Amino acid sequence: MYFLSTRGKEKVTGARAIVQGMASDGGLFVPETFPAVSREELERMLEMDYPERAAFVLHKYLDDYDGAELLDALKKAYAQFEDGDPAPLVKVENGMYMLELFHGPTCAFKDMALTVLPYLLRKGCDLCGIKEEVLILVATSGDTGKAALEGFKDAKGIRIMVFYPDDGVSKMQKLQMCTQDGKNVNVVAVKGNFDDCQTAVKKIFHSEEYKKELKEKNVILSSANSINFGRLAPQIAYYFSAYLDLVSSEQIAIGDKVNFTVPTGNFGNILAAYYAKQMGLPVGTLVCASNKNNVLTDFIEKGVYDSKRPFFKTMSPSMDILVSSNLERLIFELSGRNAELTAERMDSLSKRGRYELRPEELSHIKENFFAGYTTEDETVECIYEFFSEYGYPMDTHTGVAMNVAQKFELYKEENHVEDGAPMVVVSTASPYKFPQDVLYALTGNDVKDSFKGIKRINLLTAMKVPESLKALRYKTIRFKKTAAADKLYDEVLSFVSD
Repeated sequence: MYFLSTRGKEKVTGARAIVQGMASDGGLFVPETFPAVSREELERMLEMDYPERAAFVLHKYLDDYDGAELLDALKKAYAQFEDGDPAPLVKVENGMYMLELFHGPTCAFKDMALTVLPYLLRKGCDLCGIKEEVLILVATSGDTGKAALEGFKDAKGIRIMVFYPDDGVSKMQKLQMCTQDGKNVNVVAVKGNFDDCQTAVKKIFHSEEYKKELKEKNVILSSANSINFGRLAPQIAYYFSAYLDLVSSEQIAIGDKVNFTVPTGNFGNILAAYYAKQMGLPVGTLVCASNKNNVLTDFIEKGVYDSKRPFFKTMSPSMDILVSSNLERLIFELSGRNAELTAERMDSLSKRGRYELRPEELSHIKENFFAGYTTEDETVECIYEFFSEYGYPMDTHTGVAMNVAQKFELYKEENHVEDGAPMVVVSTASPYKFPQDVLYALTGNDVKDSFKGIKRINLLTAMKVPESLKALRYKTIRFKKTAAADKLYDEVLSFVSD
């Protein structure tokens, strides 16, 4: 299968799309077509374990990779997850389920893809005949950075550099990144928010001057953000697996529709669910859950994307984003794959901070998506009430998702919508990654020390503490540098010149 740029000027193989990360015209790579998964194939997948299901889905897109080798890589990747199942589905009550995606090495859903991406990238270089050193640049709102660092540490022929917003991530997320092992890694805090980090990294990718200068140093750029299709593709698989688990446990029959609620910032996770639906997975409504930075809620309700608004730091920092990069892939599909119109809209977003959909495009969005957002108080209340009723502790991002899922159920009642579909809420991080906020939600008590927060949550919930987080307490902080957003390329040059 070939991949196209959303802005129309490039067509490449799957391997090349993964190695480049972004198209040379500034667009994002999308599959030339959506490969179909038939009912018969879904039935065959029922007997597969998670790595086999993931390999089946990925190979539909990445057919230039060897299928057996891909499966072997996925088995090795998911062997790093605790308790044997990378994506367990937990029943809360009839019609309500949690898809837990936080059992990997860094305790967040980004592990589902970033344990696999090193293989996809290294093999992609081999398939494309690339001999240069690969430099991966990552802008992170918290979880992607650590997952990418862990996935690529000491990888042969690869360096990785992560930029995160100073004071824009949780203390635990910051500690995870700044204590990272590996000879080929670097971490820099950026003065500003995530959008400043993301814009600065994209500028480096878009600059022919920078790329030429790096090429002279025998270095090429790639990305581990969800702008890279190699990050997005493994995420499609867990929506298929969740659906199949519901069938296997006789909660639904094959062909029945299922709704998913996804806490959303950069739009990659929920876009993966949309891609699964385009492949034929019986998905009903995709519920897009935002925090106080509710730019996506307004977009889905009104058809106007307007990033010129106040930016809020919240207790769900991985969603503190005003420019959602992966939305470009969706509007490319909404426009009838009109690359020229997509480029115009992205140019308008860059220059004016906004663009608008046509009425028929907004209609298509509303057929597929419901959107809502939560305030900080609503998130706290949801975490507390859900634990009180079900004994289930959630992190702050999952709390946002659950609150919006409840609002969706209320919307259906008020509008007499009876779809009969079960709801799967995507749980994206361990509560222990945000211990102070989760403890406050559960008890009303504040603690300054993250590890005291972890201990008290453990005493309250009896939920197992991940070993990787416990070990952080005794690790040395390696990375302390802070830089202005317009100086990130200087930091890149310094890193590759070491």
